Amino acid sequence: MEPVVLLDAAGRRRSPATLPGHHRCRPPRNKGVRYPADPPTIEEIVLVMRSAGQTPHGHRVRGLIVVLWRAGLRISEALALKESDLDDTRGAILVRHGKNDKRREVGMDQWGWDQLRPWLTYRLELPVGALFCVIDGKTCGRHLAPAAVREQLRRTATVAGVRRRFAPHQLRHAHAVEMAREGVPLNVIQRPAGPRAPRHHVGVPARHRQRRDHRHRPRPPRTHDPRQRRTALAAVKRPRAIARHRSEACAPRENHKPPAIGNEEPSRASG
Repeated sequence: MEPVVLLDAAGRRRSPATLPGHHRCRPPRNKGVRYPADPPTIEEIVLVMRSAGQTPHGHRVRGLIVVLWRAGLRISEALALKESDLDDTRGAILVRHGKNDKRREVGMDQWGWDQLRPWLTYRLELPVGALFCVIDGKTCGRHLAPAAVREQLRRTATVAGVRRRFAPHQLRHAHAVEMAREGVPLNVIQRPAGPRAPRHHVGVPARHRQRRDHRHRPRPPRTHDPRQRRTALAAVKRPRAIARHRSEACAPRENHKPPAIGNEEPSRASG
């Protein structure tokens, strides 16, 4: 019996690394490694953009860099963009599914649009799909993988002579650092950048919110007496109602005279 040869969508032999279970019980190479927030400078970013060249692949790399840098998008948000999400007249980019599945709109300056325009012109010749898509092969027009973008940026930075880590998320850091150096307040920087939701009930699913509330909720004391247990449970569930009932029972009633004992008359307070 001949072995079955698995092929990918482009008709090439499929790598064993793409099969399920190949990386099982294998820790990743960067496990435990912490990368500091070391954004590249403006000169280094422009140098990498110049080293990309004037080919279609170079136009795509240059367009990705300006979207990540000048608009402050994440790599997943940039690769999920479509041609209809760009509004050149207003200089706006629509992010349909950001972090925590939030929808927002960010702006980009005119210089960024000028650098993105060569790729937009070439993109009209490719099939309809993602904005930053595959250029060659049978998968032309499909979504571009984040790993491929990181590898291409790394190779382009090496050719440009940049002696530091050049990752997509560092361009987002460079965007925030430049705004902070220009004196923009922190809340203004965070608003278009799409920060994470507060740690309170905002943006938390109902099931997680319910679990968290129950964790800090008072519990009835443990007792084997069913009557004491019912009383304690009622005090936990309805503390306000019980307190109101006790206050009404203990408060003196208006126009109420105590009952007479025997033939004695009720005592009257002297005016």
